[in-house]
Formats: sequence, structure tokens, C-alpha cells
Amino acid sequence: MKNYYLTKEKLEELKKELEYLKNEGRKEVAEHLKKAKEYGDLSENAEYNEAKDEQQKLETRISELEDIIRNVILIKEGVKSDVVKIGSKVTLKKDGKTYQYVIVGQNEADPSSGKISNESPLGKALLDKKNNDEVEVLAPGGKIKYKIVKIE
Repeated sequence: MKNYYLTKEKLEELKKELEYLKNEGRKEVAEHLKKAKEYGDLSENAEYNEAKDEQQKLETRISELEDIIRNVILIKEGVKSDVVKIGSKVTLKKDGKTYQYVIVGQNEADPSSGKISNESPLGKALLDKKNNDEVEVLAPGGKIKYKIVKIE
């Protein structure tokens, strides 16, 4: 069993998606299947095969969402801590430049908006570190060193 770290907002978003897929999504797929069956011989019916594939993808996504929601651990944001943990906003310095990231779960990671996964190389390296600690991350171009300057 895997745990999924999510913010309250992301959890609500996934619950809404699940609700939509279970109700509207299943209705739409059922309608596609019904129309496809009207074309006749199912063994050579491309529309029917597409509709069945669509149904399988829908049910797989529903199952994934149910698993995530069942095994969620809510991220508490803005909790003061001396060490980096999931939910921390971390300010780093590298080569005189400053970077700011929030450590989130894998399902919310979006590096372009400053959200990195706790499972990413940098996220893993930062966990449980303190202010002024240096972390090394192995990247394709070699090792990269960061210094933690602030934890929020």
C-alpha cells in the first residue's frame, strides 16, 4: 500500500474528478458503447473497440483515484519546523542564485511553478535537513550543491 501526500486543495480536486468520472464519464462511455453496438458485428466494429478502450481507461482512472483518496496523507502547509519536510517552503542558494521550492507529494509536483516532489532527487536530498545545511544532488551533468537559507 502506497501513501499519497496531497494538499487539501489537491484532494478536493481529485474528489471532484472522481465524482465526475463515476457519474458523467460513465454515462458518456455507456452512450458510446450503445451507439457502437448499433453498427452491427462487434468482431469487426472499430467504434465498439474504441468505446471499450475508452471504458477501460475510465475505469482504470477511477480505480487510481479511489486508491489515492483511500491512502491520502494530507500535507500541513505553513507549519513551523526546523527541518525540511513535506509541505515546507525552502529557499536555496546555488552559485549566488536563489531558488524557492515547496516540497509536495508526487501527484502535485510542478517544478515550473516551484513545487517539487518529495520523491525527486532534490526533494529527497532536502528532507530532514536544517537551515545552512548543504545538500548534493546528482544530476545528468554531475553533482549540484545547494545551501538551505530558509525553511518556512
